[in-house]
Amino acid sequence: MNIGDTLPSLEIPVTRTLIVAGAIASRDYQDVHHDAALAQEKGSPDIFMNILTTNGLVGRYVTDHLGPHAVLRKVAIRLGAPNYPGDTMTLAGTVTAVSGNTVEIRVVGANGIGHHVSGTVTAEVPA
Repeated sequence: MNIGDTLPSLEIPVTRTLIVAGAIASRDYQDVHHDAALAQEKGSPDIFMNILTTNGLVGRYVTDHLGPHAVLRKVAIRLGAPNYPGDTMTLAGTVTAVSGNTVEIRVVGANGIGHHVSGTVTAEVPA
């Protein structure tokens, strides 16, 4: 891998099942991630994805590209526009640093209303 290399984009359909399953898997039982009526009472148009699900999807995106032996060493992300059901999040990545077997990838994820996630992933890739 070289600085400036890009990863192929990945489109992830944002479904209710994905949002709720991700919240349950990460033990995040906040009502805004599974109950549309309560999310609306709190000012959201619908349920929305939690950061832990996004974090997992970003990690999956990178390891799908780097291979099964890659080890994530650091994932540093920020959320922006919420991921609501019925939208699609498209992830894209660019290699920003390479040092020996370690690579840093800048990842951005966008949906229909804007940037959902941005940040960097540092991974070790065995020789």
